[in-house]
Amino acid sequence: MDNIGLVLEGGGMKGLYTAGVLEFFMEQNLFFPYVIGVSAGACMAASYLSRQKGRNKKVNIGLANDPRYLSFRNFIRKRQLFGMDFLFDEIPNKIVPFDFETMLNGNEQFVVGTTDCDTGKAVYYNKKEHGKDILQIIRASSSVPLIAPAVEYDEKKLLDGGIADPIPLKKAQYDAFQKNVVIMTKPKGYQKQRSRLSSITRFVYRSHPNLSSLLDEHYLLYNETLSYLQSEEQKGNVYVIQPSTDIPLSGIERNQQRLTYMYELGYQDAKRQFESLKRWINHGECNIHPEINGLYQRT
Repeated sequence: MDNIGLVLEGGGMKGLYTAGVLEFFMEQNLFFPYVIGVSAGACMAASYLSRQKGRNKKVNIGLANDPRYLSFRNFIRKRQLFGMDFLFDEIPNKIVPFDFETMLNGNEQFVVGTTDCDTGKAVYYNKKEHGKDILQIIRASSSVPLIAPAVEYDEKKLLDGGIADPIPLKKAQYDAFQKNVVIMTKPKGYQKQRSRLSSITRFVYRSHPNLSSLLDEHYLLYNETLSYLQSEEQKGNVYVIQPSTDIPLSGIERNQQRLTYMYELGYQDAKRQFESLKRWINHGECNIHPEINGLYQRT
């Protein structure tokens, strides 16, 4: 297990699938030495690393109908569909307390990916150096364009980490974790299409041309990432867990029944694949792609 990482995709409320998988992992006492996530993946990882069983379900299903969590009222008042203050301040500090101490003192590395609005590049923050600001960083990584404002941190304006690095497998490999379990929120065969909001994002982010260009061509980056992921899976370097059934779930879904189904699907998929996963963990060596070296700067 020493060289195996855990890579978590985002996906808004589709991240309940990841939450279900991680809940099963916690029940099996399965923890990886390195965890990297973007957006919803980073959110779900936090409760996994704090060892708080049931917390992701309680927060993201139990509070989903609270207008402070997700509503057009939030957008009218603060230009954000998700209530970011509610999610990253009131909930973890008052309503469903987050165990900062357990997460920070855990042996696992925890890396959160964000996107720099000025450069359009991915910026990664690790728990070891930025742990006291972890919720601010996860908030930045979860700030989806058009529905949440950028977060100012580290003298940068940061947005959703999934924009610049939707499935941060290469970053995990660069950080010397050659074998990785990847939890996705999209089913097998999925291909991203060009956003119908491209003209809007170009206008809204016209003062950040690098970000605007990245958003315009994000579908290409995502599909290229899928191709790389598939090639690494074929080499045996990656074990993928992804929805076994295509669920028509919106990234801003509020229906608790559908959210629960997504969560339970993740749990059951992880349970069904667990023996296969254990065999993969204990089997063989892997060969890291030579192009990984030199791609990233540490933060």
